[in-house]
Amino acid sequence: MLRDNTSKVVFIGGILIIAFGFFAPNWIVNQLMFGFSRALAILGLLVLWRTGLVSFGHAFYFGLGAYTVAILDIQLGVTDVFLRLFGGACLAGLAGFLVGFIMRNYRDIFFAMLNTAISMVLYGIIVKTESLGSTDGFAISLPTIFGVAPETKYPLFVVITVIAMVSALLVNFYLKTTVGRLTTPIRDNEIRVEYLGFSVAHAIHLKYTMSAILAGGAGALMAMSLGQVDPDSMINWTVSGELVFITILSGPGNVIAPFIGSLVFEVLRTYAFELAPHLWQLIVGGTFLTIIFFLPGGIWSLIVKFGRNKS
Repeated sequence: MLRDNTSKVVFIGGILIIAFGFFAPNWIVNQLMFGFSRALAILGLLVLWRTGLVSFGHAFYFGLGAYTVAILDIQLGVTDVFLRLFGGACLAGLAGFLVGFIMRNYRDIFFAMLNTAISMVLYGIIVKTESLGSTDGFAISLPTIFGVAPETKYPLFVVITVIAMVSALLVNFYLKTTVGRLTTPIRDNEIRVEYLGFSVAHAIHLKYTMSAILAGGAGALMAMSLGQVDPDSMINWTVSGELVFITILSGPGNVIAPFIGSLVFEVLRTYAFELAPHLWQLIVGGTFLTIIFFLPGGIWSLIVKFGRNKS
């Protein structure tokens, strides 16, 4: 039922969350911003996941978007939130388009690990380059919105929520187009898709570039939300692992799922670290294994099951 009303649910849900954020304490607003920022990257991975492709290196584009914001802020003095976002998403998209010429020829573990290798190349470059902050990274100023410098992070929260809503609606629209509907057929049988007159390579290239744009935008928003960037939190292979984890946690069933999964991940990690600072990775890893064994369709499969039982 939710799948048929995705646009309505996204719109109403976004409005309610914006209203809730006005009264919520700062720590909740921060968690929502972090969750929604990551969810943009998960939207891109969802498109690849439906195509049968898993990337363990999308921290490359996530970090590229984040560091673009830092360079725009520190080197060029750009403070506008939309210019920063546009710069991060465009640079990541350009990189994804160029890398896509290589990636569209690989599948399975080769696709996954080649992405990881490219991501770690960027990580190594940044760590070894003092002008890019090396291991310390950069502090980033709070962005301006239409030329106004907000006193709190709530206006930024509203911007991130609206961008998340628009992104979800655009991806949902794309998945309903002819090219978007090729995701499952490509995963199941590429040869038949070619026989139907479609180019699998071009379709995968488009999806890969789209996922890079979304990951770059996610990194840009995350950088502005955190107020800092560093290689370990933006580009390291562990960031790619987190994105894949959230994708599995969410499930590929609907564009709403990445936002639910991202928020669940933020809550899980926050409370796991608070309750067991030295064992929080074990708790998150145990949850990951539980999801794989008992909920292969992710959290969204529970929502679908509940909706069917209710109807």
